Amino acid sequence: MRHRTILFFSALTLLTHAGSAQAPATQLANERVRISWTKTSRGYEINGVGVRQGGRWQSLGTPSGENTLLYAADKPSDKPSETFKSLTGEEFPGPKYHYQAVQWAESTNPVSLNTAGQAIYFFPTEARKTGPNSLTFRQDTKAATITTEWTLDPKFPTDVVVKQTLTAKQNGFFSLATPSLATVAESQMSWATVPGYFQGNKLQPNFALAYAYGHGIPNRPVVYRERCATTLSPMVSTRNGLTLSVVPEPGLARDPWAVDKITQIDWHIGLSHMNRKAQLSPTLYYPVLGEPKSALQPGQTLSYTFRYSLTDGDWFKALNHAVYDIYRFNESVAIRESKQSLMDRIQQMHHYLTDPKTSLWNVEEYNGRKIGAQSYLGGVVGSDRDAMKNSDYGAMWMLATATGDSLLTRNVLPYAQNFKLAQQQTSDGFFKGAAAGQYYLAKKKKFVEEWGEVVEPIALTYYIMLDLGNMLLFNPTDAELKNRLRLGADRLLSWQKPNGSWAVAYDRATEAETFRDVQDVRPTFYGLMVAYRLLKDPKYLAGARKGADWIIKNAVETGSYLGVCGDARYAPDFATGQTAQAFLDLYDFTRDERYKQAAITAAKVYTTSIYTHPIASHQPKRVNGVQREDWEISQTGLSFEHGGIFGSATRHGPIQLASHSGLFIRMYGLTKEPIFADMARAGAVGRHAFVDAKTSVASYYWQAMNRGAGPYPHHAWWQIGWLTDYLMAEAELRSDGKVSFPRGFVTPKVGPHQTYGFAPGTVNGQKANLIINENLVKLDNPAVEHILAKAVQGNQTFVILMNMHARPAEVKLTLAGKPPVSKQLPAYGLDIVTLDQ
Repeated sequence: MRHRTILFFSALTLLTHAGSAQAPATQLANERVRISWTKTSRGYEINGVGVRQGGRWQSLGTPSGENTLLYAADKPSDKPSETFKSLTGEEFPGPKYHYQAVQWAESTNPVSLNTAGQAIYFFPTEARKTGPNSLTFRQDTKAATITTEWTLDPKFPTDVVVKQTLTAKQNGFFSLATPSLATVAESQMSWATVPGYFQGNKLQPNFALAYAYGHGIPNRPVVYRERCATTLSPMVSTRNGLTLSVVPEPGLARDPWAVDKITQIDWHIGLSHMNRKAQLSPTLYYPVLGEPKSALQPGQTLSYTFRYSLTDGDWFKALNHAVYDIYRFNESVAIRESKQSLMDRIQQMHHYLTDPKTSLWNVEEYNGRKIGAQSYLGGVVGSDRDAMKNSDYGAMWMLATATGDSLLTRNVLPYAQNFKLAQQQTSDGFFKGAAAGQYYLAKKKKFVEEWGEVVEPIALTYYIMLDLGNMLLFNPTDAELKNRLRLGADRLLSWQKPNGSWAVAYDRATEAETFRDVQDVRPTFYGLMVAYRLLKDPKYLAGARKGADWIIKNAVETGSYLGVCGDARYAPDFATGQTAQAFLDLYDFTRDERYKQAAITAAKVYTTSIYTHPIASHQPKRVNGVQREDWEISQTGLSFEHGGIFGSATRHGPIQLASHSGLFIRMYGLTKEPIFADMARAGAVGRHAFVDAKTSVASYYWQAMNRGAGPYPHHAWWQIGWLTDYLMAEAELRSDGKVSFPRGFVTPKVGPHQTYGFAPGTVNGQKANLIINENLVKLDNPAVEHILAKAVQGNQTFVILMNMHARPAEVKLTLAGKPPVSKQLPAYGLDIVTLDQ
């Protein structure tokens, strides 16, 4: 190792004095990166990788240069080849998680576990200089001839573009792995990620915990599919402040809707944080062994192009480079067009939700109360198509207050409140104050959980504390709601462990803790923040801070997060985004900078739950008989429900419930990182291809396209909630705080969006109430959104206009009883029209 170091720094000294034009044939160098090879008895080995950091050079990992070719004479098996156990010794994931069975099986076959085929390792024996900034290496093996051309990218000096070409000598299946530029010892690794699958700062010896949950880095060189890889860039960061990443050229990965049908599960490239020898070294595999493009006959060739990025900075800087410079995410944002405004969707969903037939609204008798909720026709254990559920209580009360619609205030809210009161357990015992279950089964007259007889502390936070809290913001004098809130808060405190954490769940029958193989790295502490804000008891804030401090140490610092969907065995999901908002709210209470930094860190991690590929375009495509352009159905900008190796996104793709959009706008305001604003706008704007024309309700999963709410009518409330949060966040950001309304609590389960309308805000220094009135103002351009607010004193109504496009827009306002008004707005501009009525 010392010999290599001397050679490397001698080469750096030579290049520094002589310049890259004088470099020997086995070196590539520019002002940012240096790579040198040396000829040994094994072939051309890399003996130096340097990155310029400020005014000096830093070594990146342990130089390698070893190549790997995978070869199989016969197609590898697609059946699982191993079984794995949880941290507590049970076979994972267990027989009752049938939604995950297929994904887990395909993720534990030989190709996925990277045990398939024969691995042929080599250092190339031939090298020649093919240009002023290019080197080409060649190697003959028994199975194939491989040539590899390395070129310094003139546009991005941190990148080396590599093209590999394979010519088969035998029949069989072939897969090229990207050469190991350098490897990183675990002791020198500060972070590693395959975005969408995992992130972390240490290796995890329990494979199920690492592979299914990303609680630590898998210690095996598993090969991930692109279907849940949100950004196509495995990367490893080092303790000396550098990041090595590998990025396939755009177009190499599968397109989820290539021409006229779904191609979401096609597998064109494999991604890994390790090489085949289980050394930390970001690696791509092309084609995937056993997939169609990997089958070759003698004389047939294949080639592919990728790049190494050697970043002077952390993983987030490297991620931004892949997202913007290579996959041109800004173009995916700028291309979007609105055919229906978001406010019009809110107004139309208002009608959908006040019609009992379309909203599937039910009122049932339960223990002397009339309780109301919507039918839920998805999977619930014990359901006989009789499950009922309410979703976003904050959105329900906001819409009723902003519209003043008696169809909501009389026919919905009282019965929804009764449902919530009935949902809380009030009898003495271990579960007093907790939620009886997310769902009500009308035929059995009982509340149940989504997936099994368990009681979860996070469910208490969600379905008791958050919902009661949002209702209390609108009705702060309701004594019964306050008493119930205190009951829930005291139960949360009693369940909190000495270290500040909570159990994932308890068995309803035995009261024993369950799911002991994972930790509750979720924002369960938020429930105590609700109690503190409304009840003012300092013990609740102390409990919230204790829980938050534990989350910082065990989730934020380690990259370990957990989901909230029981049917997915808590695969990481949108609760990660909620964690960021929870810390922002806790920072507002305490002004403790640690919480603000934790919020930013968690939000940065949540950017890896947002798709940034393929590059959106105008390519025509046929979608369920309708002619579309590619950008209309693009996954870029959308988040997944749960990703990883057994989340719903593996087959259904991402979701349209972009609850993170408001949070990301707030994060952009805090950090000025463009990725937050761009991801919010890409997820929210121009999504008409997923919106049902009759109801304006968007489909949940991407693969459903525009089939509407389907079996999930309550999703319309969540959609109203996140759309409102996003619009209000944009208004506050663009007006530099001149439009500002107080935020309530986050919604249960689906993400970080918050409620509004329970108290006056300010518009240009005047107090005003949020209103929704579809008859007051009509706009002729769907690219321009509007928010209405009525002054608390006087007769003024404010029309807040926002251009949602990345180019100027003109809009004509038709005002009730007023002559039309035309306005010109710059890209992402805002204007306020004041009406005197």
